[in-house]
Amino acid sequence: MPGDPLRERPFEDRSKRHVTTSAVRCTVATPTNTPGIVALIIGDELLTGKRQDKHLPHLIETFRARGREIDEVHYLGDDRARLTAFLRGSFARDDLVFCFGGIGATPDDHTRQAAAAALGVPVVAHPEAVAFIEQQFGAAAHPHRVLMAEFPQGALIIPNPVNRVAAFSVRDHHFFPGFPQMAWPMLDWVLATHYPSMGGEAAIERMMVVHDAGESQLLPLMNENVARYPRVRLFSLPSFVVDGKRRLELGVRGASADVDEAFEHLRAGVAASGFPFQVVERS
Repeated sequence: MPGDPLRERPFEDRSKRHVTTSAVRCTVATPTNTPGIVALIIGDELLTGKRQDKHLPHLIETFRARGREIDEVHYLGDDRARLTAFLRGSFARDDLVFCFGGIGATPDDHTRQAAAAALGVPVVAHPEAVAFIEQQFGAAAHPHRVLMAEFPQGALIIPNPVNRVAAFSVRDHHFFPGFPQMAWPMLDWVLATHYPSMGGEAAIERMMVVHDAGESQLLPLMNENVARYPRVRLFSLPSFVVDGKRRLELGVRGASADVDEAFEHLRAGVAASGFPFQVVERS
């Protein structure tokens, strides 16, 4: 909404607010009273295969070090209408959204304008961002480079330690350049500045490899496990080995207090079924 910049409140203060998330989820659920973490990675070059995304692996490690995991990942091309529609929906939720790409000033960069349209506010020059560009580039800042200092009205800047061309934040959405060399230190700054108390218990995983079993043969056990232990995520990853026999990676992931009991339930059920299996070391 207009005039509502980034909500600078401690992370734990937001943990009591309701969260609604959708679509693509990772293997472990974020507690329902905690804001989800969403990655939006933008660029036609990713969808056409001209470039390979490097941001998601970095985000996974960055948030894992803080005891959190990514809840959703979205890839969108350089399409202003699609970006606007996505951001309109994400601004209506309480998630923390980290966006990469499309904040330049060339005709194929639409992220700044899409964010403003999603919020129903104009794109305006941010005085501090303009000053950074002028200090960095002097007379060459005008007339084109300063266009990269135009952000949705009410945005806060994210300093760029590489070339001083700032990025921006609005509410709990943070918009970074597509270049990892710039984006990743800027991400570290955002987390240290706005979410210094972000944290949680790191998820653990316990898994077994079951041989000669199809998923359908263990489906009743899986359903019972999910019903009994709703705080963990069950995963089942089937594959075929060279000789045509079946192999199933079966396990659970979540907080340590719940994982051991849920895994023991699975282990006992597989043993009772008679299928051979090996327990994989705890991770």
